[in-house]
Amino acid sequence: MVSLFAKANGKRLIPLLVIAVLFAAVMIGCSGKPAEGRSDVTVAELAERLKQAVKLDELKQRDKETLQRLYHLRGDEVEDFVLYTAVSNVKADEVAVIQAKDAAQAERVKQQVSKRIDAQTVKFKDYRPEEYALVQKHVLKSEGRFVLFAVSKAADRLEQLFIEALRRS
Repeated sequence: MVSLFAKANGKRLIPLLVIAVLFAAVMIGCSGKPAEGRSDVTVAELAERLKQAVKLDELKQRDKETLQRLYHLRGDEVEDFVLYTAVSNVKADEVAVIQAKDAAQAERVKQQVSKRIDAQTVKFKDYRPEEYALVQKHVLKSEGRFVLFAVSKAADRLEQLFIEALRRS
């Protein structure tokens, strides 16, 4: 009886397993989520969400030359970005959302931003203790191809908004 059961189940088991695997693959493929590192949200939309929630009026939006000068990034690494810095160089406030060409480039962007953090730490450590404290509490976060860098009293809130916006898209 057991051998008859094994033969019958063995013949039925393989097609059932194949069907189950195919079903699982289709369900995963059609889950509606963007592919790893891909997102439907744009840098402009992210920046607008951040500006609506956190006051960035005291910061000035900067251009690509400033991005390259501060972070030593090449043009082929960055697909899009928005960069806000303090108007005066005696303030540490800085917010950047950078969309890299791919996830590997996002890691390089994070490395370059880390160098900026190190430079700002040295600059403000003995010169402006309150600004140094802001730099110490910075946020450097990546999600797929997007990188957020925030030196702000609202850095934690900016990080939360960044994560929510990318995970909802």
